[in-house]
Amino acid sequence: MSRVTSTESADSSEVSTPDRWTASTVYADMWVDPDDDPRDSGVELRDERATLIEYLRAYRLTLEMKCADLDADQLARRSVPPSTMSLLGLLRHMAAVEHNWFRRVMSGENSSPRPYAADNDRDADWNGAIADPDVVEDAWATWRREVAFAEDFVASTPDLGTLGRIPSGTSLQLREVLVHMIEEYARHCGHADLLRECIDGRVGQ
Repeated sequence: MSRVTSTESADSSEVSTPDRWTASTVYADMWVDPDDDPRDSGVELRDERATLIEYLRAYRLTLEMKCADLDADQLARRSVPPSTMSLLGLLRHMAAVEHNWFRRVMSGENSSPRPYAADNDRDADWNGAIADPDVVEDAWATWRREVAFAEDFVASTPDLGTLGRIPSGTSLQLREVLVHMIEEYARHCGHADLLRECIDGRVGQ
């Protein structure tokens, strides 16, 4: 384990920050050593389908890794103020995103209620991310259920040109949904980098 001591603030009124550290013993900017990184599956990306599926798998796993080994209080902590983001909020948000694109848009289950949605709160997925072990357990279960549904849908749909339909009536191909999901996870994994580092100092790709 490598640790990099954070610079002490001259202003004693500021909240102290944790020392930066990584579990990697090889590269200081990596989450774990390359041989221990579960994101490297060794799959050869020889075509569009394999590339899209593998990149999305790796980003999903990255979010899971960024949330690992934290208790409910840490997961719910809004560690980068004034942002209302938390790792638990991210997990709930991505569960809702998975549900929307694969279950509702691609599979056509329009009557399926979106997780963590509330008529009076557009940010209920974030605002409901409180430091409660039951809330954490539910978030993990919901996210894993929606990811499993998405993976099963993609595995059973060989044609990336298969069409889904958004509420406005516009149609889009499965390949576009996969690209969007990679973009969504990549963006939020960047948020997760900062949130996690401010919680316990752990860094790494």
